[in-house]
Amino acid sequence: MKAESKTALDEVAQLLKNQPTLKAMVVGTLTRPRISHEHKLSSDRAAAVVKALTTTYDIATTNLSHHGAGSLTPVASNRTDEGKSKNRRVDLVEQRAINHK
Repeated sequence: MKAESKTALDEVAQLLKNQPTLKAMVVGTLTRPRISHEHKLSSDRAAAVVKALTTTYDIATTNLSHHGAGSLTPVASNRTDEGKSKNRRVDLVEQRAINHK
């Protein structure tokens, strides 16, 4: 975990503590298109965030899961350093129960 990630982790932990029933998936993303390799790296990145939230901030492990999306969900072009920087990220996605009627 990079030191500059602490502020974001603090904010996410506060959100999760304020909403203790919230279930969330931490999704890691990267920039390069080598699917199998990037999937593992992005999954490891997301798992590291989950570990930090559960060990450092005492967030319930039952409220978090993680997933690696590799390079499949870019928010910017990977043709520039700025775009690549935006695509190396971790997203928090709310998980909602599906009501099958």
